[in-house]
Amino acid sequence: MLYRKIESYIESYLSTDSNKILIIDGARQIGKTFIIRHVGQKLFENYIELNMVEDSIGNRLFENVKTVDDFYLQVSMLAGERMKERENTLIFIDEIQAYPHLLTLLKFLKQDNKFNYIASGSLLGVTLAKTTSIPIGSIEVKQMYPLDFEEFIISQGVNKIAIDAMRKKFEAKESLEENIHLKMLDLFKKYLLVGGLPDAVNSYNRDKNIVTVRTIQSQVHEYYSLDASKYDSENKLKIRRIFETIPSNLENKKKRVIVQNIENKKGKRFSDYKDEFDYLINAGISLEVKAISNPVFPLIESSGKNLIKLYLNDVGILTNILYKNNITAILNDLKSINLGSVYESVVASELKAHGFNLFYYDNKSKGEVDYLIDDYDSLSVVPIEVKSGKDYTRHSALSHFLSNDEYNIKSGYVLSNSDKVTQKGKITYMPIYYIMFFHQ
Repeated sequence: MLYRKIESYIESYLSTDSNKILIIDGARQIGKTFIIRHVGQKLFENYIELNMVEDSIGNRLFENVKTVDDFYLQVSMLAGERMKERENTLIFIDEIQAYPHLLTLLKFLKQDNKFNYIASGSLLGVTLAKTTSIPIGSIEVKQMYPLDFEEFIISQGVNKIAIDAMRKKFEAKESLEENIHLKMLDLFKKYLLVGGLPDAVNSYNRDKNIVTVRTIQSQVHEYYSLDASKYDSENKLKIRRIFETIPSNLENKKKRVIVQNIENKKGKRFSDYKDEFDYLINAGISLEVKAISNPVFPLIESSGKNLIKLYLNDVGILTNILYKNNITAILNDLKSINLGSVYESVVASELKAHGFNLFYYDNKSKGEVDYLIDDYDSLSVVPIEVKSGKDYTRHSALSHFLSNDEYNIKSGYVLSNSDKVTQKGKITYMPIYYIMFFHQ
């Protein structure tokens, strides 16, 4: 079984008497149902799982449920023998977004307090954005993502003692020993190929077959595209167009979305596609990086430019689209292949999974810096530059950025394949795999 950090969070919630119902939100195929089922069956003698998507295309038992009593009655038709005492009964409402009215009902189920509850949704962000009666105060939404790099290396046999030792090296800004560096870099490159979708990781662990891994990634990518037509039929073509052009946008120098290219219509503005962008981001299948021109802490207060970059939620899906079954581009550092978009993608997914909002610095005259994050300890902004090649010390935009006294920037990072941790002025150069230790 794959190690997932969110397991301890779910277990802690289910082991305490919370006054809220926990909802695990995230994209499809990232392991939400599996991990909730695993914890629920471990902790509760009477475990009841209700899949609302299956119900919506089947018997529709919960389609018109509006009251607590009606909900209990329908559950009893499926699992009445397991509706026992509260302390030993858990009801898991999976894919709750299929019936938005159940989100409102959660408040009353919690108030009735007859059983324990947990829920999940694969398009919950979209549903919540459209639900007028969200039970604020009665639910707690926790985001879940594909396996991050740390979870991936644990699946490859790296134990937590080794990870803790590496974390101490990171915190002390020290390099790893050469043999450990080479091992970590090898694992990082394999993560670029496999990504963090649980089915892809399990397939890789079982067969070490890139063809079967790529097949899984292709299927999930297609699922994500098809979901648009299910939940937003009016704008599905535009949503799909934006989603499918993410890899090609990332191969451009600027990498940002050019709105006039979405429908090849002049005069189009960011506001014309706000709903489509919101869908992709709220569905968890795309990661949004907003442009900042005035980097003042906290960054959310400076965000206003309608320039964004979109990244896929899984780096394995991206490398599948770009390179298919040819793994040499990543494993062998081919000079003819620029892996910049791939490296930036994995940094975006790591930062997002670790709780950061994503921003980048955009200045017409001084260039761009890949990422800006908030540092709450120093109450300042930290720039991060990502380099896939050997010329990682060349970064004019970052240098200009750090030299601007008005920004009050205390430090910045350059992440690359280099084996050494070195410091030059305000810049710390670090191996790319150290991104797994950047946390809020």
